[in-house]
Amino acid sequence: MAFLDKIIPPAFSLDGSVPGRKTLTLTGDWTVNSAESAERLLGSIDLAPDQVVCIDISRIESLDTSGAWLVHRFRGGLEFGGKRTELIGLDEKRKVLFRELEKHHPPAWKPERQRFSIVGFLEATGRVGVDAVKDGLAMLNILGTLGAVLATVLPHPKRLRSISVAVQFDRSCIGGVPIVALMSFLIGAIISQQGGFYLKQFGVEVYVVDLAGILILREMGVILTAIMVAGRSGSAFTAELGSMRMQEEVDALHVIGMSVTEVLVLPRILALMIALPILTFISDISALFGAGLVTWSYLDIPPQAFLVQLQAAISTKTLMVGLVKAPFMALIVGLIACVEGLKVEGSSESLGRHTTMSVVKAIFLVIVVDGVFAIFFAAIGV
Repeated sequence: MAFLDKIIPPAFSLDGSVPGRKTLTLTGDWTVNSAESAERLLGSIDLAPDQVVCIDISRIESLDTSGAWLVHRFRGGLEFGGKRTELIGLDEKRKVLFRELEKHHPPAWKPERQRFSIVGFLEATGRVGVDAVKDGLAMLNILGTLGAVLATVLPHPKRLRSISVAVQFDRSCIGGVPIVALMSFLIGAIISQQGGFYLKQFGVEVYVVDLAGILILREMGVILTAIMVAGRSGSAFTAELGSMRMQEEVDALHVIGMSVTEVLVLPRILALMIALPILTFISDISALFGAGLVTWSYLDIPPQAFLVQLQAAISTKTLMVGLVKAPFMALIVGLIACVEGLKVEGSSESLGRHTTMSVVKAIFLVIVVDGVFAIFFAAIGV
């Protein structure tokens, strides 16, 4: 504090004795400690546009890089406005300082212009392919580690963190029931309304029950639920693990000798694999309920006739085809969410980017897995 009391406030004086020429003499201390007041001081200087300005710094008591940069920037602003300037009163040390400032002056910003080229397109495609392979290897790594942890946990069930599984199940399943039920109800109603609108033209509107039942139970129920879980729980997993990475909690687990997969990954994936079949069943019931209401109000098919036609159109096998897919989709969503969360670096920008990538990749792979199952069930005649 005693050092700050010795600072001489920056000041200036103007000498206009020579016509068309002004001499600006700077005095006081021009250092980092007085930079704020010096900047306000330079901003208050008003000079005529047709004058030559000589900036005299010989009477400055103390000058460091911050003060020199303010003087250099002020001089550049005058020259940009059309004035001629001269810097006088320089000793050898200050000449070196201002010469270095000239060398490190930031270049003018130029927008990047990227022209399309075959080489650039192939390079970008190759990079995307390499990133996809790295993501696949990371998922296989997590999957292998998960298998090793399960082999250790199953003989010793007490090692399974049942409280963590229950907490994650509550967040993934119980917390997601309202939105899954509402969205499925609306989707079932839309399918029945659109199907009934076109089938009614041919007088076979009763077959909308077959259409809605088979489509919802085999495909739409599980896909819709998996997509909503990927957007809701998958992004939450990525954000939680990414936040732990940013706060170095994951590194702390490594330091104390605990398995990250056993502590963080296994409870989340296990809870998701239990939750998704339950949510899929709730989604199927909600969608069929919405379809039944629409067929009753729009197509005059009473609930009893809807149930009879639905029972004739579907079977237990139809329901099981959709439910069998759910654990595999949950595994995909959980693996991608955990992989992306553990890839987060130490910035909020990285956290947001990986959370977005987690949702996009999970939705994409959910649809791919559903297509693989569709081909498999068609091949075995189910």
